[in-house]
Amino acid sequence: MRNLQETHLNRARASLRQALSWYGYLRKSGQLLSNPELAGSIKPELEALNSTLNKLDSNVIRIAAFGLVSRGKSAVLNALLGDKILQTGPLNGVTQWPRSVRWQPGGKVLVELIDTPGLDEIEGESRADMAREVVHQADLILFVVSGDITRTEYQALLELRRSQKPLILVFNKIDLYPDTDRGAIYQNLQQLGAGHPEAKPLLPDEIVMVAAEPAAMEVRVEWPDGRVSYEWETPPPQVDELKETILNILNREGRSLLALNALIQARDAEAAIAQKTIELREKEAENIIWQFTKYKALAVMLNPIAFLDILGGTVADLALIRALARLYGLPMTSYEAGKILKTILFSSGGLLLGELGSSFLLGLGKTTAAITSGDNPSNITAFAGSAIAQAGIAGYGAYSVGKAAQVYLEKGCTWGQLGASSVIQEILSQVDRNTILYRLRQELGIKY
Repeated sequence: MRNLQETHLNRARASLRQALSWYGYLRKSGQLLSNPELAGSIKPELEALNSTLNKLDSNVIRIAAFGLVSRGKSAVLNALLGDKILQTGPLNGVTQWPRSVRWQPGGKVLVELIDTPGLDEIEGESRADMAREVVHQADLILFVVSGDITRTEYQALLELRRSQKPLILVFNKIDLYPDTDRGAIYQNLQQLGAGHPEAKPLLPDEIVMVAAEPAAMEVRVEWPDGRVSYEWETPPPQVDELKETILNILNREGRSLLALNALIQARDAEAAIAQKTIELREKEAENIIWQFTKYKALAVMLNPIAFLDILGGTVADLALIRALARLYGLPMTSYEAGKILKTILFSSGGLLLGELGSSFLLGLGKTTAAITSGDNPSNITAFAGSAIAQAGIAGYGAYSVGKAAQVYLEKGCTWGQLGASSVIQEILSQVDRNTILYRLRQELGIKY
């Protein structure tokens, strides 16, 4: 298992280094410098890729605690740390900003615990942006509740589930509930914690019951002289199960979690770069597409040999795809361009296949008319009619290929060898059934 985790970590590093290497090449070659607006626009994404690679190299796993106010997020983290480092108190909103603390459980794994403000506090929009940023950086999420889930908590939980991060539901303050109530709440949390009524209940290591800061209890004290007094005593925190659960997850799949989160961040950054690039170079791309459309239509119209129409049209489409890839600054070989063209052919509902068939049939008629034009001058008219019709079909096909290639290049920029999406799929296909990542794979199954 450890060897597999190291493989996942190395694959993630290789994927990020490949992406950074390519964008570094674009900068050195002047393609980014020639477009200052684009260079400035994608700077945050390039910085995010660098930051993500540095996080991978540091091997620090980030665990963020979320929940509504007064659920005991800070107390849970303090109990794990074994020290009251994070401020807690009876008032709502003690934690105003995210704060991180280093934790080294067992002396082996280095963890960064992140405390966050309550998700239902004032300044909702700014707090929501803050929460999204912390979620983006986290490798594992602790969602802290202290009883039955409220509607607000359920909506927050759904939002966290959409972040594609492993999540542990922490039922805090169990010391306030009788055993029968704990069992009923636990069963309810199993269903609701899945994030959807039709989803499978949470696994045993996805929901943990704790008492991070138990309420003080009155105890009877009998003295040697026979006196009896009553004092208030605070029981020790009950977080051993949570600590053990976290350690089991980190030992079993911690590096794979780290790799997966880095790849998700890289995938999002590269997708944003592709989107910005395509938007900023839309006019240039449109000119290229129309240029190839006109040239392909003219070449097909003037060529009298049917076979060369098909061959030349295919070559023109491949050249168009490569020209767009160069414009957008994406690496593209003839083989990859061929795969894109094949995908476009089969995903277009037969439209371009119809174009090829029509081109061949019209091309045969055009060829016959050209051969017999010397014997019968009226065949020149037939040649011209077939040539014009075929040119129109070829031009429309080229334009369709160009527009489809734009979409493919934007959506497929993270695929291919060592692409972030490809390595994510590879990692999720190798996880064991007993891991929390397997649950994540089930949730992302349709996407990956």
